[in-house]
Amino acid sequence: MQTDWKLRVATEDDISAIEKLIPLSVRELQAAYYSTAQMDAALGSVFGVDRQLILDKTYFVVEHGGEIIGCGGWSKRKTLFGSDHQTNRDDTELDPSTDSARIRAFFIHPAWARRGIGRRILDECEQMIRAAGFKSVELAATLSGVAFYAACGYVSGERLDIPLPNGFEFRDRANDKRASLGSRSYLGANGAAPSISLAPWLCRDGRTRRKNSNA
Repeated sequence: MQTDWKLRVATEDDISAIEKLIPLSVRELQAAYYSTAQMDAALGSVFGVDRQLILDKTYFVVEHGGEIIGCGGWSKRKTLFGSDHQTNRDDTELDPSTDSARIRAFFIHPAWARRGIGRRILDECEQMIRAAGFKSVELAATLSGVAFYAACGYVSGERLDIPLPNGFEFRDRANDKRASLGSRSYLGANGAAPSISLAPWLCRDGRTRRKNSNA
């Protein structure tokens, strides 16, 4: 597997490149799961740059030949997903002794998908999460990301119901781990599609325990 790329902490100078990468990633890698109207509505709200992650130095980019080909990070704040323009943000800091850290905003260039970039970013995030004293982590994953996080040892939590600016929404649907690993069958009527929240404990040795999301 080609690994001639470099992972580093993102800076504000990277924002323009990240803003170009996100729609490229979304429109190609999520097209099998969401309609064009849904992706259009989600870009800039659900999918977009969260500058707080960059300011907190908990967001990473992967570079190859001077080009950013992947990004993703983690958060010590309550906001579970969304860009700077998401309306239900909460930048309150989490308590590592009682709260779960967040995995946030992973986007990979389509030409570099499935080459280990997402897993490398996730490994870096988990190391920092442990170092910060958190014992658990949760995230909101799109349908296209469910298999990736399941392969990394994450177990399914509760579905989220996320309204979008054009009136579409990601429908809430309770599920268990087996059901969550289905994908396109969950596309709802009128073009609506669900998103899933995955809430695992940070272990990969078979001791992963389910922890319900309360975000």
